[in-house]
Amino acid sequence: MASTALGPASRRDLSSPWRHVDVVLVAAIAGIAAIGVAMVFSATKGEGPDVDVSFLVREIVFMAGGAVGLFVVSIVDYRRFFNWVWPIYGAVMFGLVAVLLIGTEVNGAKAWFDLQFFNLQPAEFGKLALILALAAMLTQWEGDIDLKRLGTLLAVAAAPIFLILLQPDLGMVLIYVAIVMGMLLVGGVRGRYIVALTVIGVAGIVVVLNSPVLAEYQKARLTAFADPESNVEATYNVSQSQTAIGNGGITGEGYGGGRQTQLGFVPEQQTDFIFTAVGEELGFVGAATLLALYGVVMWRIWRTALLARDPFGRLICTGVLSFLVFQVFENAGMTMGIMPVTGIPLPLVSYGGSSIATTLVALGLVLNVHMHRFR
Repeated sequence: MASTALGPASRRDLSSPWRHVDVVLVAAIAGIAAIGVAMVFSATKGEGPDVDVSFLVREIVFMAGGAVGLFVVSIVDYRRFFNWVWPIYGAVMFGLVAVLLIGTEVNGAKAWFDLQFFNLQPAEFGKLALILALAAMLTQWEGDIDLKRLGTLLAVAAAPIFLILLQPDLGMVLIYVAIVMGMLLVGGVRGRYIVALTVIGVAGIVVVLNSPVLAEYQKARLTAFADPESNVEATYNVSQSQTAIGNGGITGEGYGGGRQTQLGFVPEQQTDFIFTAVGEELGFVGAATLLALYGVVMWRIWRTALLARDPFGRLICTGVLSFLVFQVFENAGMTMGIMPVTGIPLPLVSYGGSSIATTLVALGLVLNVHMHRFR
């Protein structure tokens, strides 16, 4: 029988990491992004003959830029990032300090650089830096985490968290805490340390709530969640959001036909409260479809973590999964009144360049781990 020899090009094709790209994850990401672009346009186009497309154009640019970032990150072997961790972390820390000095204040928080076309939020990119830093340290110590090493881990996490509290941005702080807790659980930290950190964290939240660190409107949001009747003004957004979602029913009022959405009853609807537009215009079916797509993304990240060839890849996936799960649960929950309002965006759906870019780059890292699981 004649044998067929593989040429150099064919051998390269067989060894190419692109043969192992997670098509299911890519498809789910694309589906969520498409819903995001559509709903941002619906929430911002306005009424009347003059349709506002400015938000739509910027959202498409954000998605395109984030997609480029995803592609670039996915083709560089993720293990190379092990050597780049501290320069990346240092750059983010510099950005967090600089934004406190020369940043632009929006809604009471000094968290953005005004770049005219969009506002750059260093804390968003800090999520990636924190994930890489913790993954590198936990990998290096191979699960042997004593109190001294745990203290080092917590110091690395506490530095950006402290700077973000000074902005102040409580929602972002909670995202960072979710990342830290998720990675410590998977990274081999002893259970008793996790319990102690949880108790300390709860006590810390109580202290922050009773300190001048948070703005008054942020405190009002949290106290209103515990006692809605104590501050009707602070619960206005949630009340309007619940009305909008209730209007949607099973199949929704139709794309572009939501009364609460089109008449602007829900403030910040294109950002923090974009899920209300989904619920009102696409109904339970549309909202469930979006949540199902998030479920697929989370499943594929979890699967990639299990398939990862080394602890560094597994921990990267864990960090990404931690912040995505928390953000989706918190954002969707606050629109329905089952979670406090914290200003956390819905990944790939809320309007915002920094959030979109960070999420897509993070997912690029996950794709990278999946593509290199055999090499």
